[in-house]
Amino acid sequence: MSTVDQVFVIILSVLLSILFIIYIVTAVLIYNVVKQLKRVADKAEDVVDTVESAAEVFKDTSGKLGLVKMIINIIKMTQGGRKK
Repeated sequence: MSTVDQVFVIILSVLLSILFIIYIVTAVLIYNVVKQLKRVADKAEDVVDTVESAAEVFKDTSGKLGLVKMIINIIKMTQGGRKK
């Protein structure tokens, strides 16, 4: 091999090594981002579940409160009629 060929081989080897390092660093960064996104998605799912259960509680409570309010109104109406 001539000197020029050896220089080209050295240059290409160095460039290839640099590219491999860049690819490895990029892969690690992408892996970390995916892990963080998974954690965020899990937390969002927990929040949605909590909101759904709270909405169900409010829905059930509003129905029960409506029944209690109606009974209180009936009692007030009957007590008001006795006073007159």
